[in-house]
Amino acid sequence: MKGLLRILLLLETFVFVVQQHVDGGVSGNEISQQLSNEDRRQNPPQTDALRDEASTDSQQNYPVCYPDIYAALTELTVTVTEQKANIRALETRLKDAEEAVEQQTVFLKELNKTINDREIAFSTALLETSTQNVGPYTTDITLNYKVVFTNVGNAYNPNTGIFTAPLKGVYVFQISVYGEGHPSYPSSVYLIKNGQRVVMVHGQQASNAVTASKGVVLILEVGDVVFVRLWAGSRLQDNKNYHNTFSGYLLFPLGESKNVIW
Repeated sequence: MKGLLRILLLLETFVFVVQQHVDGGVSGNEISQQLSNEDRRQNPPQTDALRDEASTDSQQNYPVCYPDIYAALTELTVTVTEQKANIRALETRLKDAEEAVEQQTVFLKELNKTINDREIAFSTALLETSTQNVGPYTTDITLNYKVVFTNVGNAYNPNTGIFTAPLKGVYVFQISVYGEGHPSYPSSVYLIKNGQRVVMVHGQQASNAVTASKGVVLILEVGDVVFVRLWAGSRLQDNKNYHNTFSGYLLFPLGESKNVIW
């Protein structure tokens, strides 16, 4: 496009120079006079009849061509002007297209960032050791699930065992427990939301292993916390088979709405 613009500008300059030469630089009579003078220098004197004939031919031939040249130059000027207008229109369309692409790029970046912010999921296990019991204790204690399988969004803190909601939405949580059967020590835990008990997972029998699990769907506000507590007097058992787990993920985000009390 730049090369075409240069050609058009050169052509327009050429048209302007020729027009100046035709309209204001040298008139048709001056050209005829110059040609007559040149003819006198190169040819011997002629009779009056011959000179009149030559003068008549000069007046009939040379000046006649200038209107045709002027019309052609005028048409060429119009063409150049139209092409320049077309180029300006193309440049405007190109600029608009570049701005549209830039806006679309910004939109896609924001959309990608939003999608990434909504990717929240974690999955953990209680211990990574040889067989070991946790509990019983005289009071409820918060369980710190130290083995992290997944922590997309880093909303689960492996140092405290607490999940903190980074986004308002509907979340799914699941808990599993495992313990050695004992008549006095159940395997019982609570899922806690902001200090309030939500659901309990309980299993107890006099001998052999005992297992239990439960899931729940909760609506969380930004900053709400969810964690698991071992019930006082309960006992869990875990090892490298990861029997005791705590998992959760964002099912879908929510907009502004009334608070939900559980």
